[in-house]
Amino acid sequence: MRAVIEQKLKEIEQKENVVILYAVESGSRAWGFASVNSDYDVRFIYIRNTEHYLKLEKTRDVIEWQLDETLDINGWDLQKALRLLHCSNATLFEWLSSPIVYRTCDIWEKFRPKMMQYFLAKTGQYQYLHTAQKQYDRYLTGETIKFKKYFYVLRPLLAVKWIQKYQTPPPMLFETLMADVLEQDLKPVVTDLLEQKRAATEKGETLPNSILQTYLEKNLQKCKEDIVLTETKKKQSYAALNDIFLEVLHTIYQN
Repeated sequence: MRAVIEQKLKEIEQKENVVILYAVESGSRAWGFASVNSDYDVRFIYIRNTEHYLKLEKTRDVIEWQLDETLDINGWDLQKALRLLHCSNATLFEWLSSPIVYRTCDIWEKFRPKMMQYFLAKTGQYQYLHTAQKQYDRYLTGETIKFKKYFYVLRPLLAVKWIQKYQTPPPMLFETLMADVLEQDLKPVVTDLLEQKRAATEKGETLPNSILQTYLEKNLQKCKEDIVLTETKKKQSYAALNDIFLEVLHTIYQN
């Protein structure tokens, strides 16, 4: 499948006239709880030539390439990515930390450590908590629950707890989060659910787990209260990000 994905990336470059700087897996496969038929969520950062950025008219900064049962491929222009980085966008930090990398380059790796410095703990907590609460309200109140929906709540909730503990972006792998910040008495329950999820299809369901439901309800509320106590830090300036953009543009199109 990696070969198929790499070929798709080449097609995008040729047909869209872009250079892909970085491409990763971003979904359940990168989180470590893919089902037997999970699709591949490929995300990438690309850059266009200098003339593109000198146009007066507004230009599209997203490429949505493919969406089917096997592949979900889309990417962001480097300008868009850096603007979102300035706002400490949680999704972008996940891409930066993905354990499955399909494409990278020297200039991207040069600046990736600097990009990680734009993480804002309070912003990250709010973003992950919003995701967890939204998924809980929408999918965890029925008579049956899809296995994957439990993890779509658990993972962002544990990400909040990680940020509160370490003030850094959370790791992508769910089991790393679980080992560090999940309460010991919940680990057997979640481990069992994780094994069932991996063995099931994407549509696999289970009955509500009362122990887990109680834990989620309690901790969603507690995390909401704890975030208020987190120090609010000021955003950094755009200066360094402007320098990154210009150097990447110069390097890619002058070499």
